[in-house]
Amino acid sequence: MPDMLVRLYDLPDPAQYDAQAANAGIEIRRLEPWERSAFRRFIEDEFDTRWADEAEPALDRQPVTAFVAVAGDVIVGFAAYECTRRGYFGPTGVRPDLQGRGIGAALLLRCLQAMAELGYAYTVIGGVVEAVDFYENVCGAFVIPGSERGIYRS
Repeated sequence: MPDMLVRLYDLPDPAQYDAQAANAGIEIRRLEPWERSAFRRFIEDEFDTRWADEAEPALDRQPVTAFVAVAGDVIVGFAAYECTRRGYFGPTGVRPDLQGRGIGAALLLRCLQAMAELGYAYTVIGGVVEAVDFYENVCGAFVIPGSERGIYRS
């Protein structure tokens, strides 16, 4: 599970991904504090309790450091930053039946833009399991040599 590095000063235009998500009927927006229970429940139901534990600190920051993809009033995807460590992106996930519609890319780029606005020049995507190609293609991320053991050692 290598870590990846992203240059935040060289991000692509997110417009194509925002349009894809909108065309799929999905709104991408910052998570609201009163959505804590729905946010946690979505992550636990679709992914993993550990991911929910990892993402929940996003709600304790001002502004909230998570974005959600919403269909109507139902959360169908999320992306968070500044949860695991300062300067880290993740965790993130989109409901499996909605993957491939630009939703994950739109969420990713919203988070990366927010991190750039905070003054970061780079961010780390920690412990990438299956999405190396996704991150390379969407935001130009690259694997950090020697990072296979990273912070997710246990």
